[in-house]
Amino acid sequence: MEPTGAAAVIIGNEVLTAKVVDANGPHLIKRLREVGIPLRTLEIVPDEVDLIVEAVARARLRAKYVFTSGGIGPTHDDVTVRAVALAMGRKVVRLPEMVALIREKAVDAPTAEAMRLADAPEGAVLLAQPGSWYPVLTVEDVFMLPGVPQLFRTQLEAVLAQLRGTPMHLRVLYLNLGESAVAAVLDRVALDMPHVAIGSYPMFDRSLDYAVKVTVESVEPDAVEQALARLQTGLPAGSVVRTE
Repeated sequence: MEPTGAAAVIIGNEVLTAKVVDANGPHLIKRLREVGIPLRTLEIVPDEVDLIVEAVARARLRAKYVFTSGGIGPTHDDVTVRAVALAMGRKVVRLPEMVALIREKAVDAPTAEAMRLADAPEGAVLLAQPGSWYPVLTVEDVFMLPGVPQLFRTQLEAVLAQLRGTPMHLRVLYLNLGESAVAAVLDRVALDMPHVAIGSYPMFDRSLDYAVKVTVESVEPDAVEQALARLQTGLPAGSVVRTE
């Protein structure tokens, strides 16, 4: 069975040592959700080639699309390109079109370090990014995005414009009872309607007007509404604070 959905590998010692709070993982989760591409896994690894290779290999087994974040700059710790190449059994080559872009944009003769930006796994292609000279580096549905959040976000949009997903339909119930009081009803509807995802999330903030948030989602809007109606019918009277 062919893998579906997406997987992400966030790369950087700075994330794992709390020097930087990762913003790219949460943003990717949100945007994939909005376009209807399910995210299967998200893994954070340091700037170590072996660990990146393992993470990318796992991601490719789990999902059709793989997004990496970080490690594609010109410095010594930017090892993502080499690691992705190893994970895919490819050589690292220098892309002539990227060399031309770097030379075109350089004020002076580009340094050897700057030219590292032209290195890529063999067979990689460049995806044009509207409004920027710097393209997205991609090879066989692996998208190597920068770690800088602003750059990550703009390059992500260039990638998502090329992909197609199936948006989920979501309804939410807010309940004033604890999970133990509503679990039987949730279980029954979930078992009867396995094509609808039902989630239950208890809250412990007394300032809120509800105790449990229940989500009902599916790619089929009619199924969502049917499941919602069954839940509302089966739940104790007065337990639904509101629906969204």
